[in-house]
Amino acid sequence: MEKHFTLPYEGGLIEKNLPAGILHNYEKIWTHVYADSDPASCAIADMIVDAIKAKKDGLFRLGLTTGSTPKTLYEELTRRNKAGEVSFKNVEVVSIDEYYPFDRNTPQSRNHRIHEALLDKVDILKENIHIPDGTVPPEKVTDFCNEFDAIARGLDLLVMGIGEQGQVGFNEAGSNEKTRTRVVRLSYGSRKRQSKNFNHDMATTPDKAITVGISTMLSAKKIVLMAWGEDKAAAVKAIAEGPLDINCPASLLQSHDHISFYVDETAASLLTRSEAPWLVGPCDWTPKFVRKAVVWLCQTTGKPILKLTEKDYLNNNLSELLEKVGSFDKINIDVFNDLQHTITGWPGGKPNADDSTRPVSAKPFPKTVLIFSPHPDDDVISMGGTFIRLASQGHDVHVAYETSGNVAVHDDVVLQHMDCAFQLGFADKFDEVKKLVESKVPGQPEPRALLEMKGAIRRSEARGAVRSFGLNDNTNAHFLNLPFYESGGIKKNPRTQADVDIIKKLMNDLKPDMIFMAGDLADPHGTHRVCTEAALEALEQLKAEGAAWTATTHVWLYRGAWMEWELGRVDMAVPLSPDEVIKKRHAIYRHLSQKDIVPFPGEDSREFWQRAEERTSNTARLYDLLGMAEYQAIEVFLKLY
Repeated sequence: MEKHFTLPYEGGLIEKNLPAGILHNYEKIWTHVYADSDPASCAIADMIVDAIKAKKDGLFRLGLTTGSTPKTLYEELTRRNKAGEVSFKNVEVVSIDEYYPFDRNTPQSRNHRIHEALLDKVDILKENIHIPDGTVPPEKVTDFCNEFDAIARGLDLLVMGIGEQGQVGFNEAGSNEKTRTRVVRLSYGSRKRQSKNFNHDMATTPDKAITVGISTMLSAKKIVLMAWGEDKAAAVKAIAEGPLDINCPASLLQSHDHISFYVDETAASLLTRSEAPWLVGPCDWTPKFVRKAVVWLCQTTGKPILKLTEKDYLNNNLSELLEKVGSFDKINIDVFNDLQHTITGWPGGKPNADDSTRPVSAKPFPKTVLIFSPHPDDDVISMGGTFIRLASQGHDVHVAYETSGNVAVHDDVVLQHMDCAFQLGFADKFDEVKKLVESKVPGQPEPRALLEMKGAIRRSEARGAVRSFGLNDNTNAHFLNLPFYESGGIKKNPRTQADVDIIKKLMNDLKPDMIFMAGDLADPHGTHRVCTEAALEALEQLKAEGAAWTATTHVWLYRGAWMEWELGRVDMAVPLSPDEVIKKRHAIYRHLSQKDIVPFPGEDSREFWQRAEERTSNTARLYDLLGMAEYQAIEVFLKLY
C-alpha cells in the first residue's frame, strides 16, 4: 500500500492508558481513528478474515458496498486471498445497492465495480454473490426488492462507507429506521456527485436506485462504517456524536448494539476528541496545541486573546493547561505574539531585515520558488495573492501544473474554441470535432484527440494567468502531465515511479529554496492528495540520493477553494490588499473553461473565485476577532518542514 502523508504531530489527547469509556465519552458510535486509510483498512480486513475463519457451520454472510472508500480494504482482502491467508469459498456476499434501471454490465454499475474491485479477484463462488438487479422490469421491481430484502437480512457482518451527507447505500436524507430494500429517487445533490462517473452528464446520470434500507441494515449482527478524508469530517461527527436524524441516515444506526466506525485522522478532525480534546482527557501541551486551545477558547467565549480571563479557562475545562503551562496572562501574551508573528507581507522573506520572529528567513534573496498546482488553476485559486507577492518582490517563481486537468473541460467549450479559430480565419475543424464529441461512450475514456484539445485549452488559460503576474509563461510555467491522471476518465491510473521521476527532474533542475504544495486531505485517492504525495516522495528520494540543495529547502502547504487551515496550525499568514484580491480574481478569470461550473466537492453553487475570496476574507476576520490587525483577506500556510 502507498504511504499517505499526514500532518505533523502538534500535540493532542494522550490516549495511552485512557479508559475506553473516557476516550469514547462523546461518541454514540465508538470510533477508531487511524493515521490514514491503509492501517484502518488492514484493521477491518483483520476483523473480516477472523470472522470468516471463525464461521464453522454454513456460509459467512458479508454485506459490502462500492465506491472509493473501500478501495484499500478490497486491495488488502485480495492480497490476503492470493497469499492463501483466507478463502472466500464459504462466504456469501451481499452488495447493498445498484442504479435503477441500469445494465449490470455497464462500467458505472455497482455490480461491475464490486466485481472489478474484489469479487473477480478472489475465490468466491458465483452462486454466493447477491447484487440488486437494475434490469428488473418496473412491474416486478417491488417483488424483487422484497425478495432481496429477505436475502440481505441477518448478515453476519455489514461493512459500509458513508456519504458526505451521512448517506449509507442510497438511503437519502429523509430515510427512516423502518425502511427496507426498495427503489429510491436520487436527490439532485446525489446525482450531481454521481455524475462524475458519467462524464459529468446529468442527462445520463441515473435518477433512481435500488438500495437496502436502514431497517435491513440494522438486522445485521455486526456493522462497520468507514470514512476517509476531511470532506467526510462533518458527516463523521454527525453520525458518531450527533442526534438520531433522518436527514443524516447513517446516524440512525446508532441504535445498533454492535457497531463501530473506522476513520482516518482527517475524517475524525471534527470529533470532540480531536477538535477539543481537553474536554475528553489529559493532553500533550505543545506550543501549537496551546495555540489551538486558546483560539478555541476565544471562539467559544467571543473574546480576543488578550481579554481572556482565568475564569474563562477554568469554566471551559482548560485548568490542565494552566497547571502544565503557566498563568493565564502569560499564555495569552505568548499565544498573541506567536500568532502575530505568523503574519508577514514578505512570504519569501524580507531582505536585510531581522528575521528572528518572521516565518521565512531573509536569506537567500532572491529565492527560487516552486509552486505545485495539481490542476491548472489551483495555484491562483489557493494562493494567488501570495503568488503575486512572491513575483512582485523579485523572487524567481516557477509553477508546475501536475496534471492536464483535461477531463474538467466541457465539450461545448472545445466546440466554442474550434468555432473561434474558424472565425479568425484558421482551419474549419468544428464539424470534425463535433463528430469526435458525439463518438463518446458514457463510462468509457474520452477519445485521446479530444482530451488533447481540452488539455491545450487548460494550458493556454494557465499561461495567461502566469503572464498576468508578469512572469514568462515559457520559462516559468511547467506542464508535467503526470501519467497517473491520463486515464481519460474520472477513475485514474495508479501512481507510479514514472510520476515521481517527472517531478524529481523538475526539482533537480530548479533546486528551489521554497516549495508550495496542495495540503488538501480529502479522499486519499483524490487528485490533490495523489499529486502532493508524489511530490513529497520525489523530494524524499532526492534527499536519499544526496541532492545537496534539499538540505535547505522548505515545504509549505496551502489549502484549496473550500477548506482552510485552522489557525492553531498556521505557520505563515500573508495579508492581501483590496487591489491584490482583485488581481487574484482576474487571474482566476483567465481559467474560462472552469467558470460557471459548480466546483467539487460539495453542493456550494458559487464559483471558485467566490469561494476563494470568502475563505480568505473569513481568515482575515478570524485574525481580527483574535485581536490582530484588520486586513481585507489573508492566505495561510502550514510549514511541513
